[in-house]
Amino acid sequence: MSLVWISLITLGVIGSVSAIILYVVAKKFHVEEDHRIDLVEEVLPAANCGGCGYPGCRNFADACVKADNLCDLHCPVGGNETMAKVAEILGLVAVEKAPMVAVVRCNGTCEHRPRNNEYDGVKHCFIAHNLYSGETNCSWGCLGFGDCELACDFDAIHVNPITKIPEVIDDKCTACGACVRACPKDLIELRKMGPKGRRVYVDCRNQDRGHIVSKACEVGCIGCAKCQKVCKHDAITIENNLAFIHDDKCKLCRDCVIVCPTNSIIDVNFPRPKQPKVAVEEEVSQ
Repeated sequence: MSLVWISLITLGVIGSVSAIILYVVAKKFHVEEDHRIDLVEEVLPAANCGGCGYPGCRNFADACVKADNLCDLHCPVGGNETMAKVAEILGLVAVEKAPMVAVVRCNGTCEHRPRNNEYDGVKHCFIAHNLYSGETNCSWGCLGFGDCELACDFDAIHVNPITKIPEVIDDKCTACGACVRACPKDLIELRKMGPKGRRVYVDCRNQDRGHIVSKACEVGCIGCAKCQKVCKHDAITIENNLAFIHDDKCKLCRDCVIVCPTNSIIDVNFPRPKQPKVAVEEEVSQ
């Protein structure tokens, strides 16, 4: 018998024995899975974004099946509708949660926060953040290289080429949190969408003292506490020279927007006040 045939037979025997061993091991250590995991996974959006806190939809489905209730479990991509289907499969009650959206807390555009140097390295926020403080005097502000944009699987955030600040598209944002995790300066956070998409928040993360902030950015929060004093709903706190508006307490009255001396508090998706008829006529005549 030739050497070739001996080699083929030897390999065939080894392969057959290995297959038998693997089969026996698989049968012996087989773990039965609850069939409901497959049912739950089928109604999930299959985004595998990690926004639920689990590595993928399969892991999230497993967690739902093993849980006694769904209070601490939520799929941000599928939302309340998907969680209602999950609850129906498991015979549990789904807890409705307010829709969330990503918010970029930096309004330091080129107009408000002039550049005084130019970064000549790899155009990634994470790398730049570990090398230097940024192209402006504000070491807290957005670097503008788009790590958040790259992290988003839903095309919901893009860096404005003019302002160099990321902008979120509300209708596309699923609140998965990928952009939040990608930002090395912790400028992005998830906030309640608000009725009709309306929300009020401090568009700044600078924790330096007021005079330092003023020199670095025209619209930075100086921690003056005027907003806190005027708020009737106890929705604003001041910590580390920075104001923060708690969206679970905010009633969207916008009193804080009016009194903010640096315009660092912004209101989103509110109707603009109508121009007086006289002013409109004057504009037309000019």
